[in-house]
Amino acid sequence: MGIWYEGNLNKEENRHEEKGITYFIRGVRAVGGVRYERYAVKTHFIERGEDYVGIVRRYLSPLCQPGDVVTISEKVISMCQNNTVEMKDIRVGFWARFLSRFATHNHNGIGMDEPYKLQLAINMRGLPLILWASFCGAVCRLFGKRGVFYEIVGQDVAGIDGFYSHSAFETYHTLAVLNPREPDKVCAEIEKETGIACVLVDANDIDVEILGRAPSLAECSDQSLSELIRDNPAGQDDELTPFVIVRDIGDREAMPYVPVEAIEGPAEYK
Repeated sequence: MGIWYEGNLNKEENRHEEKGITYFIRGVRAVGGVRYERYAVKTHFIERGEDYVGIVRRYLSPLCQPGDVVTISEKVISMCQNNTVEMKDIRVGFWARFLSRFATHNHNGIGMDEPYKLQLAINMRGLPLILWASFCGAVCRLFGKRGVFYEIVGQDVAGIDGFYSHSAFETYHTLAVLNPREPDKVCAEIEKETGIACVLVDANDIDVEILGRAPSLAECSDQSLSELIRDNPAGQDDELTPFVIVRDIGDREAMPYVPVEAIEGPAEYK
């Protein structure tokens, strides 16, 4: 079940600044009997080709403490890797235009009803698999089962992010961001260079997908890591908070936090 909000999560009442870094309190979440406080760290808009280790040093090293876990939006790493596709480089064919008419509209973002995104999926996985996945998905929807299309085509297609004409950031109007390459290796490099235990996540208001983790978190299950940010504290609008520091605060009093009021979500996600 998704948790839905209206607009930006960065309430001024939750804003703090420390060592020149701005962050926002995102409240406490209890997982496995442990109380974790979350801090969403604000960054600049990260462009293609930037150094992700340098970005982590700049924004996270001044704030992180031993034992902290940092979740990192997959989009940031993919931008740094320039693992992207521009709309101008995609030639939309007949099948993408035809099949997109029957795709389910995604209230959480741009789905396969966007011909450019569907054509990119065809380019990545091949037309036969996309046709089969579309057929199976349509049949299963008749019986109330959703998500079959993405189960068949795989995480690489499910992770395509972008082509958002309504995005607050103009870059994403005509740019698709793919899943990061070698996510476990990225996390290992960050931990080696900075000492920060991190997790690469594909998170939205519906679900959280764990893509990679640092070696020190190898024994942590996907479920336990996902639960730390199940409410998507990084946000889904223009927060510019791709890093979330998750800290075990034990029995200590949490910092004051004013929550953003949740709103009614689409009926299909209830």
